[in-house]
Amino acid sequence: MVSKLRALVAYLTYSGNTQEVARLIEGQLRYRGIETGMHRIGIDPPVNPSNYDIVFIGLFTWEKGSTPDEVKEFVLEIGYKPDNVAVFGTGDTQFGGDDLFCKAVDKLAKFYESNWSGLKIEQSPRGSQEQKVKDWLEGVLQHVESYA
Repeated sequence: MVSKLRALVAYLTYSGNTQEVARLIEGQLRYRGIETGMHRIGIDPPVNPSNYDIVFIGLFTWEKGSTPDEVKEFVLEIGYKPDNVAVFGTGDTQFGGDDLFCKAVDKLAKFYESNWSGLKIEQSPRGSQEQKVKDWLEGVLQHVESYA
């Protein structure tokens, strides 16, 4: 168990799906003894990512693969590109098919030059996708623990 790590889970949600993933990640982090801060993008006061060993950013894909404006504002608010960002998101293949599914996750992970592939969840993480979240988080944490 790693107790010295600090993690930030920042997320934007409208429907509640991205929040569900964020809370699942938070629960798994706390279970492992990792100090975890939660930040609701567009609602909570500014946060300093340099205070954390790993920053998780969660979002949904908006209009034909776009990143929501609130997330763009959050990125500007940070003011620099932390090298410890892991991106997760929710989407819906019925709007745009596989080509646009969670496209904002890909864009943000590329922007941050993330060390991890973005996690893409179809709508809600409930059911079989819960394990997908846990497996992705395990991979991220293995990497983080190796350099922390």
